[in-house]
Amino acid sequence: MNTAQKVIKKFGGQSALANFIGKRQSTVQHWAKSGIIPAKWQRELLSLAQQHNIDLSSNDFMTSEIEVVKEPSTPVARWQGILPIGNEELPCYVLDDGRRVISRTGATSLLTERKGGGNLEGYIRVQSLRPYLPGTISERMITFIIPEIVNKTVRGLSAEDFLTICQAYVKARDDGALESPSQQAIAIKANMFLSACAKTGLIALIDEATGYQYERVQDALRLKLKLFLEEEMREWEKTFPDELWQEFGRLTRWQGSIQSRPKYWGKLVMELIYEYLDPDVAEWLKTHAPAPRHGQNYHQWLSSQYGLKKLMQHIWMVIGISKTCFTMYELKEKLAVQFGREPVQLMLFLPAPNRLSN
Repeated sequence: MNTAQKVIKKFGGQSALANFIGKRQSTVQHWAKSGIIPAKWQRELLSLAQQHNIDLSSNDFMTSEIEVVKEPSTPVARWQGILPIGNEELPCYVLDDGRRVISRTGATSLLTERKGGGNLEGYIRVQSLRPYLPGTISERMITFIIPEIVNKTVRGLSAEDFLTICQAYVKARDDGALESPSQQAIAIKANMFLSACAKTGLIALIDEATGYQYERVQDALRLKLKLFLEEEMREWEKTFPDELWQEFGRLTRWQGSIQSRPKYWGKLVMELIYEYLDPDVAEWLKTHAPAPRHGQNYHQWLSSQYGLKKLMQHIWMVIGISKTCFTMYELKEKLAVQFGREPVQLMLFLPAPNRLSN
């Protein structure tokens, strides 16, 4: 039994100690495997032991009477690859301790489309997301070494934690907790990624159970993931949020349910959403796309090239402007001003009325 295991045993085992310190069992399990408890945790464990009458002293962290246990060595990425996700590439690694890790920069780019940025923590510390994430998730970033990069460590997060972040964004969106168009766009991308991964994961489990994993081509699962993501891009759930229909109902004095909205709202969507987003797209939809019907709406013909992010940003901008208006005419007028459209006044000439004879 190594030094860490002896300390863990005094707290009643891995699960009990994890509960004491508010961490996952995997954290304590890593200590037990490496035989080392990081120095930054030793003082806290001593304090907890004193509070709960556990027989623990500083000597318990030492390998000898005079040598204090050193920090574990930085893990190394022994296997690495690129996972294609739509138009993005997600760098991924397997460390020498078996952990599957995703590049922090790659994860940020996948969710936000911001190239070269690694500040993922900024996107998971937003106030509206806090109820949906473990409080310690920002601390679980993993520092590791890529052998090809000399004298520099890189940071990433476990595959499990990345899925947890995606799930948090989706749940927050479903609860109406997200506050900005950019957060809404992240939630949609997270939802597509989770759905595609779930389908791919089930196929992988079946292949493993049946032994087909040894017969399939090497990149079969990556191709499946790509196809599933393309399906998700064409089937965005609630791309047009209820808030838009609620504003349309208020501005047009609609008395019915937003679920049974009038057909002419489709013309409002074309005029206020698509024509402002990209006139060429709107014209193409008018002349080429099939007539909208249940399960097949205009936004489902928009591919990733036309920009899901821009579409969502524009929808939420329209919702925001709508809330400042009292009529649909006022909304149209404000959008025209916002996008620099010139007002045109037409004069209508009518025949002169017949003069009444005296």
